[in-house]
Amino acid sequence: MQKACEFDQELLILFDAYVHGSIDRRTFLARAGKFAVGTMTAASLLAALSPDFASAQVIKPDDQRLRFESVVYPSPQGYEKTRGYLVQQAEGDAKRPGILVVHENRGLNPHIEDITRRLALDGFLAFAPDALAPLGGYPGDEDKARELFATLDQSKTRQDMLAAGRYLKGLPECSGKIGVVGFCWGGGISLMVATQMPDLNACAAFYGNQPAADQAAKIKSPLLMHYAENDPRINAGRAAWEEALKAAKVPYTSYSYPGTQHGFNNNTTPRYDEAAAQLAWQRTLAFFNEHLRS
Repeated sequence: MQKACEFDQELLILFDAYVHGSIDRRTFLARAGKFAVGTMTAASLLAALSPDFASAQVIKPDDQRLRFESVVYPSPQGYEKTRGYLVQQAEGDAKRPGILVVHENRGLNPHIEDITRRLALDGFLAFAPDALAPLGGYPGDEDKARELFATLDQSKTRQDMLAAGRYLKGLPECSGKIGVVGFCWGGGISLMVATQMPDLNACAAFYGNQPAADQAAKIKSPLLMHYAENDPRINAGRAAWEEALKAAKVPYTSYSYPGTQHGFNNNTTPRYDEAAAQLAWQRTLAFFNEHLRS
């Protein structure tokens, strides 16, 4: 897999716009043409920047140390009934703290399932809802997933994520303490959950859009926020959000990782930065251990 530093920064920004729906595939390919040199084409640039789930997998889906369930849970204010991926260690019956895992804007893809399994191996009851479940679930194709995602009623989808948190907290296997971690769209959702769940115990957000400043005062849990240095779309709202958190006396820690791109924690694409991702993940696990196990 190539690294982000091997691509022009303008191309990376263009790819970010494509991934987040600001431009369509045709527009990306047309604009990416100027970066195609030698035998490289715009289409091959897109392929090189796109996820490679199989080679990046850390924990296999059939790992015998874990127990997996696809569960249906109620969401009366959302899409009424939806689905998620619940993972926990196979051995032992002790109650475990729960972590809600919120995906990017493509639904519950193999990468987020992998992250859910990693958290379960670290001793958490990990639950990843699929926002696309009401539309049939993650379709196995990132482009199709983005198209489907754009058709969701976001107000209902947000309620589905909140319902997932309540469902997780109420499971008999759960200790009663829960946290939330999200990435990109899910990073923004994790912060939203913190504003709406006064009994949330911890919130970690990776490069997520910030809520409106007047929502900061509603947060009762500590926050951990990770940002990429080269991410103008997300970083534009960072300063105002942190000022609002300070004014509301919300305990938070915020990190920016030098030289990184939006999505630096996602090890399936060239934007992955191994050193930054490992450090951010160590900080995230320490944060959850501190606030969910005491």
